[in-house]
Amino acid sequence: MSVKNILISQPDPGEKKSVYHRLTEKFGIKVDFRPFIEVVGVKARDLRKQKLRILDHTAVILTSRNAIDHFFRIVDEMKVELPTTMKYFCVNEGVSLYIQKYTQLRKRKMFVGKGTEASFLEIVKKHKALNFLFPCSNIRKDSIPNFLSENNIKYTEAIMYNTVNADLSDLASVYFDILVFFSPQDISSLFSNFPDFTQEDRAIAGWGKTTNLAIKEAGLLNTIPAPSPESPSMVAAIEKFVLSKK
Repeated sequence: MSVKNILISQPDPGEKKSVYHRLTEKFGIKVDFRPFIEVVGVKARDLRKQKLRILDHTAVILTSRNAIDHFFRIVDEMKVELPTTMKYFCVNEGVSLYIQKYTQLRKRKMFVGKGTEASFLEIVKKHKALNFLFPCSNIRKDSIPNFLSENNIKYTEAIMYNTVNADLSDLASVYFDILVFFSPQDISSLFSNFPDFTQEDRAIAGWGKTTNLAIKEAGLLNTIPAPSPESPSMVAAIEKFVLSKK
């Protein structure tokens, strides 16, 4: 097959140059972006009905930019004044840097994982006397709440935003040579929008083990699995595939 166009199931970077731009420069491939899932915030009034009391907690676990955005949104909507003693546990440095969009924190209030979830959970365990608030989505991994429960760490899980399928109906008549997916939710959205979808001669690129499993369970073939030792990034995996078709 000759690859002419690719759909990346992520938001359009806009004027910012994407890493996928090199596929256009090198092979003349048209690259389009379209998120297959959307994040919708939960209303503060709904969290009040669930009797969420932010100030009952002494620490907050933050695992993503979405978690930060919606935590501070809820704080604002509830008109909560966060105490200077509140501590923030960020899963990695990227998350810890993003929190500065909302507040400037000194080191004694910020605790940051060293790039792995295991290192982050060890930091949490060292502060098990705290009462943690865990802002999250309706779709999240079990590892953090399971760890907290297993170690008898007091916490409240608060679903502050929902991950839902995007409306892709306008893509019904558009054909792409490669579809690129990054999560099982992307596959769920694909079939929610197009129940009769068949792969035909399209190539599918799937990132990570859980996405690969979702692709397989949907009866599709992950033509371009990533990451791999030879292709540590998705763009590298796609480039290798395109070269193999020359």
